[in-house]
Amino acid sequence: EAGVTRFDGAVGGLGGCPFAPGATGNIATEDVNHMLQAMDIDTGIDQQALLECGRLVRDVITAELPSHSLRVHLGRGA
Repeated sequence: EAGVTRFDGAVGGLGGCPFAPGATGNIATEDVNHMLQAMDIDTGIDQQALLECGRLVRDVITAELPSHSLRVHLGRGA
């Protein structure tokens, strides 16, 4: 409705500026994709593939990520 056609995010919500106190960082791409799909907006993006990318990133950096969708996905034993 507002004409937005592109969003910026990062798998797992990684990133942000360490020099900005209190900054929240990047939104997780999988969270945005999930929201858009829940709104019946076809993104053409495979949500399961995004979640698997997030799982891989989490395993490589051995840290929890701020992605809400990833937490739910991993909580289901994926």
